[in-house]
Amino acid sequence: MSEPPVTTPSPTGNHAWVRWSGRVRLRPTLGYAALFLAVAAASIAVSLWATPLQQVSAAGQTVQVGVAAPSLDLSGPGDLVLFGQELPTTIHFTGPVRPRLVLSRITLSEQVAQLTQDPDTRARSLEAALVSGWKRFFIWQVVVVALCSIVLLGAAAGWLRHGPKHTFRLIAAGLVITEMINLSAIMVTAYSAPEKLRSVRSLSDLVGNTSSPDLGTDATTRPRDIRRVAVIGDSTAAGQGNRRVAKATADDRACHRSADAFAAVLATTDNWDVTNLACGGATVRAGLLGPQWVGDRMQEPQIDAPAVRRADVVIVSIGANDVRWSNLLALCAAANACDDSASRAFFQQQLATFSRDLLELLGQLQLLPNHPLVLVNQYYDPFGGDISCLSDVGMTPDKLKAMNTELGAMNEILANAAKTAGFLTARPDFADHGVCGAQTYVQGVHDKAPFHPNASGQLAIALADDHALEGDRA
Repeated sequence: MSEPPVTTPSPTGNHAWVRWSGRVRLRPTLGYAALFLAVAAASIAVSLWATPLQQVSAAGQTVQVGVAAPSLDLSGPGDLVLFGQELPTTIHFTGPVRPRLVLSRITLSEQVAQLTQDPDTRARSLEAALVSGWKRFFIWQVVVVALCSIVLLGAAAGWLRHGPKHTFRLIAAGLVITEMINLSAIMVTAYSAPEKLRSVRSLSDLVGNTSSPDLGTDATTRPRDIRRVAVIGDSTAAGQGNRRVAKATADDRACHRSADAFAAVLATTDNWDVTNLACGGATVRAGLLGPQWVGDRMQEPQIDAPAVRRADVVIVSIGANDVRWSNLLALCAAANACDDSASRAFFQQQLATFSRDLLELLGQLQLLPNHPLVLVNQYYDPFGGDISCLSDVGMTPDKLKAMNTELGAMNEILANAAKTAGFLTARPDFADHGVCGAQTYVQGVHDKAPFHPNASGQLAIALADDHALEGDRA
């Protein structure tokens, strides 16, 4: 019997089998690799969003520490949130993920005075707190990444109908790969940021302010029995455009102070000793914290006045000049539209600068040696929803909406600042009494001080302030 012929596989057929079997083995490998990368990316993204900010307190400031939204840049500034405004830090950090610091409380007059009078010790306490918060955030972030990846990998294993053994292997391998990618991506920032944060002696260092207030002493409980009141601020508080004060001084005339100003109303109705230091054109920098030139006269910083140093209550009305509200209003009326990108960018820049300056003002007010009650006035709505009399000067409903948006943003900063510092706040109600109303609280476009409160408007502001102060004393 002859033997069967031996069949030798052809080289071509053998190569085809190798290519086919290689593709069979490669496809699952690529599939798992894609799965692990997708889970890692999703887990890291969710963790950066979901990991809670870590709250730390030092040097009289309570700050929440977290991370800003990732950037494609390899280095850049972090975020500092002041009174709802996001500002870039002056310090640049390495890596795509950078710190985000949210100021949530200021209690300088109480905590700092009790802590220490040594500025170096105060600075070290803030440095240590920020670094501690940053490290705690990333410990939690690693935990959140692990939890997210386990959930996602478990769901993927169930969809692939893996058994318990394969599911465990899939989750274990995916968890290790996810954390390796996570640590590789964030550790550059996580390790380098503490050294940067150690150079922060105050929050002002992060936003570029060059001066910091000296500490006061004798921190005591703030008074509730009101006898002396000081008003600091701008033309709204000065009462510009209304009757001049009797026996006006040169400073009264230069600053356009009025006998109808809400300060005078409070003095009459509450029998308080009220000193009106407000001056037309004042800003936080030039007027309240620093000297202000008015014509050929220089006004001393309002906060340094003896009346402020002995007051039981300090009422603050500031911000319109800081954000150039009058200029924006005039430009809005003259332009075809006032909600374009350039206008919004300019206004945001003004708000950012105002927020920085307001931070320093809060510190100075909290460190006044007499520890007065502080009331921060928000601004009134000069339109009251009615612009029927302004059509001839270019105002339209769309422009009104844009201006109200800007007014709301400024008032939000003032309200958040007062809340952050533990101050009172008040906002007068000019509803149905705008510039075009039958019984307007606002001076008209052809009056001495357009859109400023008239005597009735000043009375409305006084009533709002009196109500806020009465509520605090109740």
